[in-house]
Parts: sequence; C-alpha cells; structure tokens
Amino acid sequence: MFRYILLVIVIAFLFEGPWIPNAQAAPVVADKSAPCTTSTNTCTEWVGLGGGSPARAMIYRSYPLTVRKEAIHRALIMVHGANRNADHYFATATAAAFLAGTLDTTIIIAPLFKATDGNCKDKLEPNEVSWKCGGDSWRSGGASLTNQDLTSFDFVDGLVKKLADKKVFPNLTAIVIAGHSAGGQFVMRYQMANRVQETLGVPLFYVSANPSSYAWPDASRILPVDDGTPENAGLGWSLEDKPHTGFSFGPFDATKVPTYDHWPYGLEDRTGGYTVKLSDDELKRQMVARSSNTTYLLSQVDTLPLGGFDKSPSAMAQGPTRRARGEAFVKYTNEQLGAKHKVIIIPECGHNDRCVYTTDIVFSTLFPK
Repeated sequence: MFRYILLVIVIAFLFEGPWIPNAQAAPVVADKSAPCTTSTNTCTEWVGLGGGSPARAMIYRSYPLTVRKEAIHRALIMVHGANRNADHYFATATAAAFLAGTLDTTIIIAPLFKATDGNCKDKLEPNEVSWKCGGDSWRSGGASLTNQDLTSFDFVDGLVKKLADKKVFPNLTAIVIAGHSAGGQFVMRYQMANRVQETLGVPLFYVSANPSSYAWPDASRILPVDDGTPENAGLGWSLEDKPHTGFSFGPFDATKVPTYDHWPYGLEDRTGGYTVKLSDDELKRQMVARSSNTTYLLSQVDTLPLGGFDKSPSAMAQGPTRRARGEAFVKYTNEQLGAKHKVIIIPECGHNDRCVYTTDIVFSTLFPK
C-alpha cells in the first residue's frame, strides 16, 4: 500500500497537463540542467524524419536530444499503448526512474505515434506524420499515412541513432526500448526487425509488457495442455507469480482461421512497411540473436479480456489471455528455437502500465547499470 501512495504522490508531482509543441531543438552545448519531468511543452521536442524531408514527429523527453549531457548513462524509450497517450507514458517512465533513483542519469523519451484513420482522429501539426490506427499500423512497423517512405520503426531507428551519438551522450552504455500493451507489440516486433542494432556501438535492450499478440516465428501454435483444454493455460490455472510451463505446440488447423499466420500475427503476407526488406529467416535469426537482451513482463492477473484485448481469430490462436500468450511465446521460442528470452511475472498487477513499470522488481531491467 505504501508503494502505491508514494506512486500517486510522484505522479501528481511529475504529471501536470497536456503537451504543446515547442520550438526546434538547440545546437549541441554543455548541459548541467535538471531533468524535465512534466508532460507539457517544456518537455517536448520535434524530431525530423527522412533526412532532408520536412516530415517530423513529436517526443516527450527528460533532456534535449541535441544538448551534450555527460551524466547520462542509459536511455529509456517508452512506447505508448493504443490510446496514443505519450504524455501518460512519459509520466509513468519518469515516475519509475524517480522510484529507482536513476532520474538524473537516464534520458527518458516517449515518442508519439499519431493516427488519423478509422476511429483515430488525432489533430496534426504542420508536417507532422501520422500512422494507421489498426492492421499493419504503427505498432508493427507500418508506413506513415502522410509519407509512405517512412515507417514507425524508422522513427525509433532515428531516435536510437541520436542517442548513440557520443558527441551528445559520451557516457551512454545502454538503450532500453520498452512498451506496454500495444506498445509491447511494437517492442516485440521492433526487436526482431530493426536493422540498426549492430551498427550503434551501444547495446539495445527490449522490455515488452503485456502485448495482446506476437509475431510468431513459424506456423506452430498452442496445443491442448495437460488437462486437455488450452483455456486452462490462462483461465483455469492458479494465478501463480511464476510462469506457467504446461504448454505443448503443434500444427494449427488453418481451416478455422486461414490468415492466422499473416503479419503481424505471424511472418506471412508481409506486403508493406519496414519488414518487407527482411526475409523470414532474417527476422527469426535476429529475434533469437537479440533474445538475451529481451524481457517480457506479464502481469499476474492480466487474464481478462479488458483494456483493448485483441479478440480477433488470429490473436485467439495464440492463447486465451495476454498472460497465456506471453508465457507460450517465450516457452516456444526458447525451447524450440534456442532463444534466451526472459519473462517476469509482475505480482498483483493487471493490465496497467503504471503498476507494471513502478514495481521494484523491474527496475534493474528498465535501468541497467
């Protein structure tokens, strides 16, 4: 109870209101300022996309990306969920850093992926890019609606390249990319797809929390578990604080869901966006090679179809609940493909990013030494 009271006080201090776009960033100079921790115009920055293109996107950040900061040892990029509420996720991330005692040595960034199609009607500023709301959207490396040459993964590629610039952050030793729910889907797919990790000179770490679906690496799916029903992987089993392991896998009956293995739920039918430049084998190889730097955070009681739970047939083919889907994915990729994904069950949390990211057992993962 004390932790939650403290968290409320921290959030109230850090989170002050909606954002307003600010001016372009200043040139590189020495900086000894305190971190910016309010979700207002003072903590936002425009990031140019596509080289000489006027296209741009907004981020919240605790320190400017173009001002030299020698005290920074790590970066945390926190990706928002389906509500595209980057201000909320910036507050969550800064609260976590405060509680972990790392606020002064971590640059925190919360990118904003605006969407303007379907049920998403975000207002755009001049030259601001937007993304698809669903389907092959921002959460899976989809192309911008306003500039087909840009994808959501290109946006984060640009951020990590800026962070790896030793002229600005000379003592940076780790970049963590984290996200919850739809943001967790983004992180999971970016982990296997990005083409920049090996070029940065700074290690990338991935922390995906409670995604509704995964890009499965092959056509296998969950088979009935020990007592005969796949539902028991998430609904009938006790809500233990350690991962369930009683899953078995095999061929899926595609007559039930012909598109169950299509992107972004599997690797088939990748016809656009960032991933089309990579083969299936390259995606699987990168996922396995980067798995030792990848952690899945699964809430102990995220076992109900709440918070935008994906009930599509392709998602349900991966398991009945978010927790079951994550446990099964980690078990399969580790045992069948030789991956080294880590999984942490977050005690007493449901589908709630602040509960997950402000629990002390995740601090060493979010803020590596």
